[in-house]
Amino acid sequence: MPIVDAQVHVWAANTPERPWPARAEPHRAPLGKEELLKEMDAAGVDRAILVPPSWEGDRNDLALEAAAAHPERFAVMGRFDPEMEGARDRLAGWKEQRGMLGMRFTFHTELLRQPLLDGRFDWVWGDMEKAGIPAMVLFHHEYMSLADRIAERYPGLRLVLDHLGLKSGKGVGEAANFATLDNVLALAKRPNVAAKVSALPCYADDKTYPFRSLHAQIRRVFDAFGPKRTFWGTDWSRLPCTYRQGITMFAEELPWLKGQDLEWVMGRGVCEWIGWRM
Repeated sequence: MPIVDAQVHVWAANTPERPWPARAEPHRAPLGKEELLKEMDAAGVDRAILVPPSWEGDRNDLALEAAAAHPERFAVMGRFDPEMEGARDRLAGWKEQRGMLGMRFTFHTELLRQPLLDGRFDWVWGDMEKAGIPAMVLFHHEYMSLADRIAERYPGLRLVLDHLGLKSGKGVGEAANFATLDNVLALAKRPNVAAKVSALPCYADDKTYPFRSLHAQIRRVFDAFGPKRTFWGTDWSRLPCTYRQGITMFAEELPWLKGQDLEWVMGRGVCEWIGWRM
């Protein structure tokens, strides 16, 4: 069974030659493609979808370099600025970039959400639908209605809801996070929407493997979206457990997830959704 991680990051240091945007916060030491490959090999991960992190701004250079060097291991869901010069032409030729399969947008802070709210993204969704470009999007639960509106208006646009819309940070507990999960499950009615059950150990109050308090929540998502629209992922660089445990939490600790259903969740589903040939 191929194991495909639906979200990992690579990034470089914040330097004068390659500065991060002013909004960026400190993160761990840079993580490059070779270090990531070693971790993937040790854990048993066959492929990974590279999602350039928000703290690096809207650049995709490192992810594309990794996909070009290891096309059998990496593909990219890149960041896109709808206000850049020549944005429409750039979008039209988006998938001509080697290794680029789609886009990823983060709307989880007021600053990042504002361009969406004031209409600067209005043209993007329709153009993406026409070009057959899928999107991974990060909305918190109180803004999930915005994702629903996009999915309804553009039924040919494939959306993936990142991290189930869960919040991280001080003072955000597991119970409060999952209390509004129904806002996410409601979007299962849209056939063009999938859910990424990624980074889930990060949201558990008890950081002890196998994170049993999360198992029932995973089942709720699976029952709503089904195996072909429920995508496993780790966001490995911030996991509170080993990479291998991030896999076995799903592959060995959920007795109801097995056979073809497990195969879909652990990689086949996301690959088919974004058009990455197995």
